[in-house]
Amino acid sequence: MNPETSYPRPERRDAAENRQRILKAAQKLFNKYGVEQVSVNQIATEAQVGSATLYRRYSNKSELCQDLIKNNVVTLFKDIDNYLEQNHNIPPRQRLSGILSLFISFREKKTPLLAGIEESSPTNSSRSRLSSTPFNELRQYLIRLFDEINETEQAHFNSIFRADILIVALSSDSYLFQREIRGYSPENILEQICDIFIYH
Repeated sequence: MNPETSYPRPERRDAAENRQRILKAAQKLFNKYGVEQVSVNQIATEAQVGSATLYRRYSNKSELCQDLIKNNVVTLFKDIDNYLEQNHNIPPRQRLSGILSLFISFREKKTPLLAGIEESSPTNSSRSRLSSTPFNELRQYLIRLFDEINETEQAHFNSIFRADILIVALSSDSYLFQREIRGYSPENILEQICDIFIYH
């Protein structure tokens, strides 16, 4: 699977320069104050562009976070594809565990931007937040592997429902609660998720 399914037209030079200024300013402010504490207007001021210019490019902070994380998301799913190709002979449950390990490692490195994508989505609804990249891309891999488990083991669970609930467990609200309030490590969370969704 490839998260990049379309090929946009090349940007005009001035638009590309503005985009780079905006992204550089956003990353600087996010690193200094955190994604939640930074407003779109602050980013425009730091980038020395008008608010209207910024909003023409990004209608909300979620879109800006998605642009910042885009290249990392592409790399993540290339890594997942490589992992699945190299391990195509092992059982689907083990492959599921492997891609979840890759995703949790990614989520640890990019937690602020992932939270920004979820929290700043236009409606801030669960449907809107969890249908964004990279969650929607991951969901497709999960469904495919759950379907394979059903086929090879003659199981009869609902692959889509199970994938949706697993995605919720990996969302910022749930994941950060387990990390910050419950005190679980990424390794603990991976083990618990695998116990519930894969090896139960």
